[in-house]
Amino acid sequence: MTRIRYVGGPTALIEYGEIRLLTDPTFDAPGDYPIGTRKLAKTAGPAVAAAEVGEVDAVLLSHDQHPDNLDAAGRNYALDAPLVLSTASARERIGEPVRALANWESYDLGGVRVTGVPAQHGPDGSEHLVGEVTGFVLESEGQPTVYVSGDNASLDVVRQIAERFERIDIAVLFAGGAQTPLVGDAYLTLPSDGAAEAARILNARQVVPLHFEHWAHFTQGPGTLRPAFAQAGLEDRLHLLKPGEQVSFQ
Repeated sequence: MTRIRYVGGPTALIEYGEIRLLTDPTFDAPGDYPIGTRKLAKTAGPAVAAAEVGEVDAVLLSHDQHPDNLDAAGRNYALDAPLVLSTASARERIGEPVRALANWESYDLGGVRVTGVPAQHGPDGSEHLVGEVTGFVLESEGQPTVYVSGDNASLDVVRQIAERFERIDIAVLFAGGAQTPLVGDAYLTLPSDGAAEAARILNARQVVPLHFEHWAHFTQGPGTLRPAFAQAGLEDRLHLLKPGEQVSFQ
């Protein structure tokens, strides 16, 4: 059994068999959050408090350099976790308990194989502006294979993942069509039609979007995700959760 509970923003509790994982912890209240000389505006807080989430076996941190993926309360939560799997950059900046997981490198977590996979947080050539990001694939005997995209905007990256893994049963896609002046009109994460195309490329049986609301720099959200999946003929695969809701998969 796999359960995914949507906390808010990029944060979800994934109960994968006996293993509990939390994606990109963000527990701060709404407000303006500085990032360099700019700021990001958070419009809603989490539906589930950190204390209610409780202990996890590991945090899956796509990246640490942006407050909409790791805020102050989320950082405190991650530092108290037994393990954080993330990028080499996050390991350098945070230290313990972060373990760097390179692309295609796997880590065994109580019988769950966690593999780091590429993610591109913007258009081609933007990594020097946005920084290093990673995604994850979870595999375990008797469990569905789960892909967690992290902040990825590239369908070419999705194709690489589809070619590498025999199947992706559940795709957890960060899909808010994020945009900031940093990269002009380009997307920093998948827009709704890109998420639908990613689901088609992966042939994912189930899709759970994350990171599609609660921040002002998202250009798309619930009102565009469902029509995009319907137009692609994939609406029956989409699980558009409300904050605090949970979905279970066999």
